[in-house]
Amino acid sequence: MALYESEHTKFMREWMANHPQEKKEQQAGRALWWDKPQDAEAGARKEAAKVPTKPYYYQTD
Repeated sequence: MALYESEHTKFMREWMANHPQEKKEQQAGRALWWDKPQDAEAGARKEAAKVPTKPYYYQTD
């Protein structure tokens, strides 16, 4: 473990120790916003459709 631990980290460790039900809420929130099924085919199409960026972004010709 690190030598320094911020006040926020200490607070969160104590909060999670005193409120174990929050772990389920945390996982539900993560699943809602971040844990989404990935479509490899759609990702490949998106990657293939990219237009290369010019070396100088603001050059118009």
